[in-house]
Amino acid sequence: MENHITCPKCGHEFASTDAIRDEVQKELRGKMNEWLTKKEAEFQSKETDFEKQLKAKDQENSAKLKVEKERIEKELQEQIRKSVSGDFESKLKFMTEQNAEKEEKLKSAQATELQLLRTTQELENQKTKFALDLEKQMIAEREKMKELLMNEEKQRQEMKETQHQMQTKELQKQLEDQKGLIEQMKRKAEQGSMQMQGEVQEILLEEILKTTFPFDRVEEVGKGVKGADCIQVVNNTFGQEIGRIIYESKRTKDFGADWIEKLKADMRSLGTDLAVIVTQALPKDIERFGEKDGVYICTFSEVRSVALLLRNGLLKVADVRKSQENKGEKMEMLYHYLTGDEFSEQWKAIREAFMSMRINLQKEKDAMDRIWKAREKQLEKVMLNAAHIRGSIEGIAGADAVNLNLLDETDYPLLEE
Repeated sequence: MENHITCPKCGHEFASTDAIRDEVQKELRGKMNEWLTKKEAEFQSKETDFEKQLKAKDQENSAKLKVEKERIEKELQEQIRKSVSGDFESKLKFMTEQNAEKEEKLKSAQATELQLLRTTQELENQKTKFALDLEKQMIAEREKMKELLMNEEKQRQEMKETQHQMQTKELQKQLEDQKGLIEQMKRKAEQGSMQMQGEVQEILLEEILKTTFPFDRVEEVGKGVKGADCIQVVNNTFGQEIGRIIYESKRTKDFGADWIEKLKADMRSLGTDLAVIVTQALPKDIERFGEKDGVYICTFSEVRSVALLLRNGLLKVADVRKSQENKGEKMEMLYHYLTGDEFSEQWKAIREAFMSMRINLQKEKDAMDRIWKAREKQLEKVMLNAAHIRGSIEGIAGADAVNLNLLDETDYPLLEE
């Protein structure tokens, strides 16, 4: 289970291992101590500044009060000195007024002192409140850090418990595997020579396939797959995989009724194209090589021919599929070629050559027609003169005296044509 740590300042989450978590804890503790030291230094600095301000304010008020008292005493002394020379009533009146004024000034001074005391008390209260807020903030930060450390410790404990459970499960799995291996060895010991013969047939089957088809890849099916022994990965002349054939070798006295369904299940799980059972005992309805429920069945002596036949079938199917690939793109390319300038120019060149040959042929035909007409006229003229000569001779000597026919009887139809 992967743990995550959240940054208390920016809220960023990232995965952590024990080493990273220890490093982060160390860094957080260092930053916390640094932050506490910084806050304490700031608090001490603010407290020092506040005390300095308060002391300066006290000194300033004391100085003002002292100056005010000295001024009042001086004024009183001056007034007493002046009033001594006057009459008693004026002196008494003056004294009364001075006392009243003095009382007013004293009240004012007392009010000022009271305001100063209030200001001092407010500063003290603010100092106390600031210290209290700072203490509360530090306590809250300590609680957050404590909670974060507790959560990390809890996650560490959970991780340790998970690892312990996984180790326990692994030990249990190893124990079960050992038990299964012991049982398997017992079964192998009980099966004896029959299983040895079957394994020998499996090895020979793989060797036959590897020897007959050196460009293909013959893979042994894992032990976790029941029923199947090996897979023939069929490659074309370019080394590309075009199909797979799964083989199951059996050397028993009777043909199992469930072999076909098991091999078909292995065929679907392994994603193969064809399935072949090489068996010593054939089904009752099959005398030699045959197919049943989509699975090919043959004897060990027929496996080479069957594998060659099925492999050629896969190659032909692959060629058909290859020819059908990108059919739409090929049609589009053909359309662009037929409507393009290259095809148009080539067709124009062919048409021009055809028209030139046709014109020359017509010219030659016309010339031959003229020659034939001329020779036909010449031939008619010869035949006409020959007929005149023949008529003259026959009139003198008789029809059978001399044969002056230029053509045989069979040549006349040719002449008429």
